[in-house]
Amino acid sequence: MSRIGKKPVELPKGVTAEIKGQTIEVKGPKGTRSFTATDDVDLVLEDGSVAVKPRGLSKRARQQWGLTRSMVSNLATGVSEGFKKELEIQGVGYRAAMQGKTLKLSLGYSHEVNFETPDGVTITAPKQTEIVVEGIDQQLVGQVAANIREWRQPEPYKGKGIRYKGEYVFRKEGKKK
Repeated sequence: MSRIGKKPVELPKGVTAEIKGQTIEVKGPKGTRSFTATDDVDLVLEDGSVAVKPRGLSKRARQQWGLTRSMVSNLATGVSEGFKKELEIQGVGYRAAMQGKTLKLSLGYSHEVNFETPDGVTITAPKQTEIVVEGIDQQLVGQVAANIREWRQPEPYKGKGIRYKGEYVFRKEGKKK
């Protein structure tokens, strides 16, 4: 029995769901998102909540049960509150600035890195050393944040680079004479 799958997804105020076959469409104040479930689970709309039920006791059905419930929960959260990832830049001369839809990063390379903002995501740079990635699709927000971080990951000796806010970077001691 899936502990996650057993719980119904409560829809927040202002969020509506519509089920057509195996596809669920969730509408909210921030937008509309949809997800198509596999044939191993059933989606049921019950008075303000969505329940996910397995169609059998096979291993695949039990796997899809928890996964589908999590996906539906993320849809409801995305269209009501949205998702946000915050990044910090550390290092002398490292900075970020938004110019239109392009994020300009100075990361110690001989050139400036230009990162184009994909559709469905908004990127802001409230300070020169902070980047905020927001959107209604959790996977897309996380992937964009990871792509930005990939340009200069934090290194263990001086801690320079782009890191998630609150991320712990294990520090190493340098060479000794």
